[in-house]
Amino acid sequence: MDLNLVRKFEGHVRRDGQSFMRWIPVAVVLLGLLGWQAVASLSGLPDFILPSPAQVGSRLLRAVADGSLLRHTAATLFEVLLGLLAGVILATLLGYLIAKSRAFERLISPFLVASQAVPIVAIAPLLVIWFGPGVFSKVLICGMIVFFPVLVNTVVGLRAVPRSLYELMRSLRATRWQVLRQLEIPAALPVFLGGMRIGATLSVIGGVVGELIGANSGLGFLINVARGQYDTALVFVAVLTLVALALSLYGIVVLLEKHFLAWQEIHS
Repeated sequence: MDLNLVRKFEGHVRRDGQSFMRWIPVAVVLLGLLGWQAVASLSGLPDFILPSPAQVGSRLLRAVADGSLLRHTAATLFEVLLGLLAGVILATLLGYLIAKSRAFERLISPFLVASQAVPIVAIAPLLVIWFGPGVFSKVLICGMIVFFPVLVNTVVGLRAVPRSLYELMRSLRATRWQVLRQLEIPAALPVFLGGMRIGATLSVIGGVVGELIGANSGLGFLINVARGQYDTALVFVAVLTLVALALSLYGIVVLLEKHFLAWQEIHS
C-alpha cells in the first residue's frame, strides 16, 4: 500500500473530525433553544415566569437599542478586569514567595486556607458596607475570588521545575533574573495559565456578587432592577450577557496559552 495515500487519507479523516467537533457546540445550543421554546410553549407558564427565546431576543434588542445593556455591561467588565488584574498580580507575587520559602509557607498558609473557608457571598456585604457601593468594593471582591486558584497554580507550577534544571543554570552561572526569565517562568507558565482560566471565569462571579448586594450600575444591578419589575426576559438577557463575558475572558486566556505555549506543540 502506498504510504503517501495512507497519510493523505489520515489527514482527510483528521480534518473532517475537527470540522465535525466545531459544529457540536452550535448543535447543542440549537437543541437547547428548541427545548426551551418547547417548554415555554407547552408548560402554560406565564411570561414573567418563563419567557420564550423569542421574547428574550426581543428584549435583548430593546436593551441594546436604548443603550442600557451596553452601559451596564461596560461597568461590569471594567470591575471584572480590574479585579482580575489585581488578583493575578498579588497571587503571582505571593505565590512566588511561598514557592521559594517553606518557612513563609508555614507562616501564611493557615490564613490563606481560613480565607477560603468563608464563602465570598458571606463577606461581600461587609466589604460593600466598609468600602461603599462603588467600584472599589466590586474590584476587591473580584480580586479575592480570583486570588486563591491563581496562587495555588503559581506555587505548583514553580515547584514542578526539575531540580536538575536549576543545577544546570547554576553551572552556567546564570543570575537570579536569568533563572526567573529563562527557566522558572517558561516552566511554570502552563500551570499558571490553567489557574488563569479558572480565575477569569470566577472574576465574573465576583463582580456580579458585589453588584447584587449594592451598586448603581452593572449587570448585577440590572438583574436586581429587572427582578423587581418582574421583567424576567431582561433577567435572562443579563444572565446570558454574563455568560458571554465569562466565555470571552476564558477564550482570551486560551489564546494566550496558544501564543505563549506554541513551543509545546512544536516539540510534541
